Amino acid sequence: MSDTNLSLPEVAALVVLMVEAGEIANPDLAERYGLTLDGKRRLRLNELKLVDSWKQGRAYVHVLTDAGWARVAEEFRAEAISARAAGGQLKGSPGPIIRALIGGVQGFMERTDRRLSDVFGPVSNVEALIREAYAELVMEPGGWVSLTELRVLLRDVARTKVDETLRRMAAMPDVDVVPESNQKALTRRDREAALVIGDQDKHLLAIGA
Repeated sequence: MSDTNLSLPEVAALVVLMVEAGEIANPDLAERYGLTLDGKRRLRLNELKLVDSWKQGRAYVHVLTDAGWARVAEEFRAEAISARAAGGQLKGSPGPIIRALIGGVQGFMERTDRRLSDVFGPVSNVEALIREAYAELVMEPGGWVSLTELRVLLRDVARTKVDETLRRMAAMPDVDVVPESNQKALTRRDREAALVIGDQDKHLLAIGA
């Protein structure tokens, strides 16, 4: 178990993001689950690199990181549940329900040798479409492809899905997503096609380098 203790509301936020298995804005969090991720709670989860957050319009958008998925998996283990119960965090009527549901999911994963991402992760072929589009555009193995050109081939896929998948792929060992070094060379279309990761715009994609 991680040495960093999380409050129950922080764990609840991670679980909600896990169930969403993608990007979600604070207004949608409030509407669907009655919670928002902002202030000190957002900053702490960002600093621990469990959640990535960025401003989209006037609202923050959040997505669970790979470290966040791993942390939720830790929280689903029996010893973590027992520790929270012993600490009085799972008191009252919802407590037994939470323990039973988490225990049931954990038991299912152990019996079927599955991970949380197998149970709650998005079912999508967007990554395959991105890789196919990249292969069609790239001039040499592992070469750079402009996101502007990539988006043209992926115009039938919702941009939010493409962006969500690219952010996830950026953490993969065979994928690089970087900004254009010569910012003066960027056109208006290049800037509009940029992928925002953290507080930086990314313009180029390489796979298999």
